[in-house]
Amino acid sequence: MEESEALSAARGMRRSVLGDTYVDGATADPDPVAVEFQDYLTATAWGVWTRGGLTPRDRSLLVLAMTAALGRMEEFRVHTESAPRAGVTDAEVDELLFQIAAYAGVPAGSSARRIVTAVRRER
Repeated sequence: MEESEALSAARGMRRSVLGDTYVDGATADPDPVAVEFQDYLTATAWGVWTRGGLTPRDRSLLVLAMTAALGRMEEFRVHTESAPRAGVTDAEVDELLFQIAAYAGVPAGSSARRIVTAVRRER
């Protein structure tokens, strides 16, 4: 089966933002259901990144805000690590933490801040 242009573009965007190491690890499971699931995630979540109207930087900031607000801290960490590849600066993430705390609550902001601090320490 030939890969669609949309899925190919989504794969490229995912790799450009998350990096080869992360994507290779996430897609390494040869189980057919795991492969299908990764294709679904890529087409859905990363397909939206290939649309016009917002830059990868803007989308990265939005994903950070939404994952923090929803308490999806594992995904918040992944996207914090990849934010610089999408063009997001540390100063922008710092400002975003205030938005998260104000609009999603202090616990979400505090959890996000701890992750940001850990990610920066690990760099």
